[in-house]
Amino acid sequence: MELWNSVIERFSDILSNKFLDIEIWRIAVAGIIIILTIAVRKILVNTAALLIKKFSVRTKWVIDDELIVAVEPPVKLMVLIISIYFSARILGFKVTDESFSGHIIRSLIIFSLFWAIYRTAEIIARMFYRVSKKTHTHLDDILIPVINKGIKAVVVVISINVIAKEWKYDLGALLAGLGLGGLAFALAAQETLSNLFGGLAIMLDKPFNVGEYIQFDGMEGTVEDIGFRSTRIRTPDKTIVTIPNSTIAKANIINCSRRDRRRVKFSFPIKYGTTAKQLEQLLRRIREMLENHPDIHNESIYVYLDAFGTNGLELLLIFYTRTAEYRDYLAVKEDINLKLMNILNELGIEIAIPAVNVYVENK
Repeated sequence: MELWNSVIERFSDILSNKFLDIEIWRIAVAGIIIILTIAVRKILVNTAALLIKKFSVRTKWVIDDELIVAVEPPVKLMVLIISIYFSARILGFKVTDESFSGHIIRSLIIFSLFWAIYRTAEIIARMFYRVSKKTHTHLDDILIPVINKGIKAVVVVISINVIAKEWKYDLGALLAGLGLGGLAFALAAQETLSNLFGGLAIMLDKPFNVGEYIQFDGMEGTVEDIGFRSTRIRTPDKTIVTIPNSTIAKANIINCSRRDRRRVKFSFPIKYGTTAKQLEQLLRRIREMLENHPDIHNESIYVYLDAFGTNGLELLLIFYTRTAEYRDYLAVKEDINLKLMNILNELGIEIAIPAVNVYVENK
């Protein structure tokens, strides 16, 4: 019994000692609170979320379920902040309005609140996106991502301003006092403003939408995103190119996705030994084949003897496919080429092969 009492007294003496002018028992209790909070906060938050979901499943709205998922991480952070607050009080820190620890706690609370609002903005964007899918205009499909980014940017700016005021800093007065520095900042922001107005011009003029294939200034690809500052394009080799909106707004844009047909133009030489009668039959057969082809626009077909070329009689073919999809377009061209080969074989006409005649003069 005396041994046990001595152990207790020894342990009490250790706990009553101080580390950095803080009693050991206070540090131990604060550590236990934080460790227990980290261990059980997920269970507590998940249990609360499960209870709320039981009520939310009765509603037809999807937004309430998404809202629970969005605020879950900020709520976990808030629980940890509360445990930090009590731990600070146990350690003997004065968590008052003017104390350093008080500023830290309130800054963390402000951050968690605005973090929840930031994540909620994504839910609002998805809600508008589902509504936009029911409309026939593409403008809302472009504006929704921009509005989403704008809301998030506003939330970030406000949160930084509120946290700065918590630490007695006025960002508005700080920016106003920059003087010539503000002028330099404005000059440096000219390019950003140019890109911003370029993005607004793209959204209002709508030369292209997300998902469309465009060409301009030697660049081509599928539009993946239209933002405030730039537009992202995925090129045919599957790389992402980010281009400033001011550059695109000034370019001549070819929107390949909005055409309803593709033009095919090519020529091929026929041997000079071909008679006029054979050539007339060939031209007639080609015209009939193109006019009766289900994937060719029969109102714009041109098949003519174009020139007497170096290697043979040049035939010119111009026509339009009914499809604008590149894969289908290639399939139609392949079918036309095979049919041309069959016609040439049936008529016994050969395509001229480029050749060079060399004459050697004996002296």
